[in-house]
This record gives sequence, C-alpha cells and structure tokens, in this order.
Amino acid sequence: MLKKQDMSKRNQIGFYSLEDLVPQEHLLRDIDKYVDFSFIYQLVEDKYDQSNGRPSLDPVMLIKLPLIQYLYGIKSMRQTIKEVEVNMAYRWFLGLDIQDSVPHFSTFGKNYSRRFKGTDIFEQIFYGILAQCIEAHLVDTSEIFIDGTHIKAHANNKKYESKEITEDTLFYVKSLQKEVEIDREKQLKKPLKRKEKSEINTKVKKISKNDADSGWFHKGEHKQVFAYTTQVACDKNGWVLGYTTHPGNQHDSRTFISIYNKLKSHFTLNKLVMDAGYKTPGIAHLLFQDNLTPIFPYKRPMTKKGFFKKYDYVYDEYYDQYICPNMKTLTYTTTNRDGYREYKSNPHDCMTCSLINKCTQSKDKRKQVQRHLWEDDMERCEDIRHSIGMKSIYNNRKQTIERLFGTAKEFHRLRYTNLIGKEKMHMKIGLTFACLNIKKLAKILKLRDLEGSIFLSIFNYLPKLIIGYKKDNPITLNE
Repeated sequence: MLKKQDMSKRNQIGFYSLEDLVPQEHLLRDIDKYVDFSFIYQLVEDKYDQSNGRPSLDPVMLIKLPLIQYLYGIKSMRQTIKEVEVNMAYRWFLGLDIQDSVPHFSTFGKNYSRRFKGTDIFEQIFYGILAQCIEAHLVDTSEIFIDGTHIKAHANNKKYESKEITEDTLFYVKSLQKEVEIDREKQLKKPLKRKEKSEINTKVKKISKNDADSGWFHKGEHKQVFAYTTQVACDKNGWVLGYTTHPGNQHDSRTFISIYNKLKSHFTLNKLVMDAGYKTPGIAHLLFQDNLTPIFPYKRPMTKKGFFKKYDYVYDEYYDQYICPNMKTLTYTTTNRDGYREYKSNPHDCMTCSLINKCTQSKDKRKQVQRHLWEDDMERCEDIRHSIGMKSIYNNRKQTIERLFGTAKEFHRLRYTNLIGKEKMHMKIGLTFACLNIKKLAKILKLRDLEGSIFLSIFNYLPKLIIGYKKDNPITLNE
C-alpha cells in the first residue's frame, strides 16, 4: 500500500533533552568518555590574559572545532560551523545547548593568528593525545615504520617564478668531510680545497606565487603539482608517533633527520623500517652509530639497460681493488669530495676486452667504479635484509604506515589542503593524525570495557551454574 509522509509533524512542539538526541553508539560519545582533553587548559594558559578583558571562548571547545573538521573530513571551517548548527552530536561534543549560538567561522582563525601562530601548541596537543595511548599500554615501539607522503598545496600550477636557491647541506656532511680527509691522508693524497661561496650548490627551482612554502613535486611525466610532504612514523600497531612537514620538492633522505630527532627525543628506538628512498650511506651510517637496526628493501641498481650492474664487479678487500666480469682489476685512484673512492681500470685491458659494450661507453675506454666510505654499512643493511623474519617485518608496512596514509587521505581530507603556508599545514597534519589516534583509542578502550563487563557477567553467573549442576547431578568422590 502506498504511503505518504505526514509533513505536518514539522510544526509539532515537544520537550527534548540534548542527551537523548545523541545516539548512544555515536563515535563522539566514545571520544568524550575515553579521551581527556583537559590537558589543553594547561598548554594554553599563558596565551590568555588572566586579569583583564571579557571571558574568552573555552579553549577546549576552540580546539574541538578543527578536530571535528578533520575527524569527519569537512572541507573548511565555514562548512564545519554550518554542520555544528544543525548536528546535535557536534553540539553535544562541544558542550553547546540547542539554543546556544555557534561561534563564527572566523573565530578559530583569529585565535590562531593572535594566540597560536608561531608556537608548537598543536604539536603538543598531538603528543598529549599520544601520551594517553601510551598510558593505556597500547603503543609498542620495538618496530617503528617511517615513510613520507605528498599533499597537494592550495596553489595554481601555472603561477610561479623561477629562482636560484641554495640547497640545504645534508646532516652528515661534516662527519663525512672528516672521513674524506683521513682517507686521503692514508692514501697519500693532497687534501681537498675548501669550496668557495661561489661554488656552493645552488639550483633553479619553481617558487609558487600563491604559496611560497610549498615545493614543485613531480612523479613521472603526468603528476606535477605544488605540494607539501610529511614524514610520519608509526609503531607496529598503527599508532602515529610523530610527524614533520616540508616542501614537496625535498627528498625523503634529506627530510629524514628531522623525524628521526623527534623520535629519539620521545622514544627508545630499536628497529626502523623504511622504504628504498631512505636507503643511503648517510642514513645507514647514522643508525648503526646509534646501535639501531635499519630494515630496508632491495634497491634496484640505477644502471642502463644492457650494462653490467655494480654487483657484477667484485670488491677485493685485501688488495683494495675491484675485479670486473672479465677478471681484470680496477685499482684505486682517489677519494672525491662526496665521500666516494674511485677505482679505474687499465685502458689497455678495456680496449681488447670483448665485454666492453656491456661495461662502459667512455671515450678513453676506461671503466670507473665508485665505492662509498660507508659502503660497509650498506652491505650490513643487506645482511639484515636477508636475516630470518626481516622480510615479514618489512611487509607490515602495508598494514601500518601505508594504511594510515590511505585512511587520512580518503576519510580525513589529507589528499589536498586549502590552507596556505607551512605553519598552518603543520597544524592540519598534526590534528589529522591526532584524530586518527583519538578514534582508535576510543574504540579500543570501549572494547576493553565491553570485554570486561562480559567477563564479569560470566564470572558472576558461573557459581549459580555450578550449584544448579550439582543439584541435578550429584558429584561423587571419584569425580
């Protein structure tokens, strides 16, 4: 039978409690019950004038506004306020009554520029939430997964200017220079001349006119955009342990040191699991110096197709030379500024060699192989990779760090941003990953309570069950 909805119910008047309008199974109820936001008052206390002025908006409610935005993947703060106006669960979570006026959408932005800009308040909020996860004994830092992902910036790809920019020095440059000097001295080579200011590495890069803090990111031939990159670390259970924010044109091997220093200051490290982008001599040397176990995958040699790979040239440690596939030797010539020892073949051997077309295309018919001063650390990484159980640990990246990125981009709007500037971007990334930890913490603690209540109910019911069984079936001494 066809039924038509009675639209006159819209005008009915009733008495309702806001508590009754929010479903008992709502996620925000679980978050409100199991996550403590009171630590925020202490963090922002010095940002408010305690003696003068009218009463401010509750700081916890102010922080909960962007948390709702990133938790539910709402496009902007303006849209978030519109959602709060009509969503009873959002009002309940913020502590607003049905008749209370909702803050203007510019309120958070003004508080950010006046109170929070230039501070690490949002990073402290992230670590305050993480501390509650640690207190619940949910975090396991025996295996830490590190990876980076790109986030499209709020910038027009066609509005840019090209500028010559000095590249930042790598974190291991000073220690590498010392080892280069020591090695050249051992080989009776003259010390290298120091670079003049005019010789410092510079590159011409695209600078966005909309967002100068972003970087020109290109992946393949098709994907070329202005973007940010974030380095993220998580444990084996998928809890986010730290994050950093950088322009999109910086490589993972350059940005690694910032996330690594943060992890060292907060946790005791053991195993670090990273992809091939981090597999460099500098990173491997640093981790072994700190007595850590790096777990890297196989990295394909960057060699032209049809030519011998570097592993086809065998290093003879005793004589400090390489042996080519035709059993000829490549002897040491020098140690360059980048920390590579150079080994070169005898041109007379190469000119008569039948394998030269697979070996080199140099005009002087001479093959050169380079070996880094920290190549032993790279070989040690390979030994770890072939150890029992390391492959299965590396494969857990799919369930941990990669799943985090997928969830954050698909459900929490981290695929792109409408914020401009590295500082605001850092805030968004921190609150988004705080939301992931919050959501997970509330769900797990709720399950703990449910399991405990079920266990207690069974435990209380068990004596009655046993007594009833004894009455119906008397137990003999033999039993």
